[in-house]
Amino acid sequence: MRYQSDLTDNQWKLIKDYFSVGNYGNRRKHSVRELINGVFYVVKNGCQWRMLPKDFPPYSTVHTFYRRCRLRGIWEKVMSELEKRD
Repeated sequence: MRYQSDLTDNQWKLIKDYFSVGNYGNRRKHSVRELINGVFYVVKNGCQWRMLPKDFPPYSTVHTFYRRCRLRGIWEKVMSELEKRD
């Protein structure tokens, strides 16, 4: 199911290199794009992490992904990139 908060294909092409395999290991169960879409859903809708719809990866996985990216400063870079192209 697609949500309005999901990345478009063009947006994904712009930011996918910020989430290279070397940064997150190679034992992923969920795609990075799914995780990002989960983060964007929470941010856009202002819902609690636990209220993330079930068609996203588990909320704890999405939150951990968000937190690791935040601590590494990746979100600032990604949002800046998306803002430049919008």
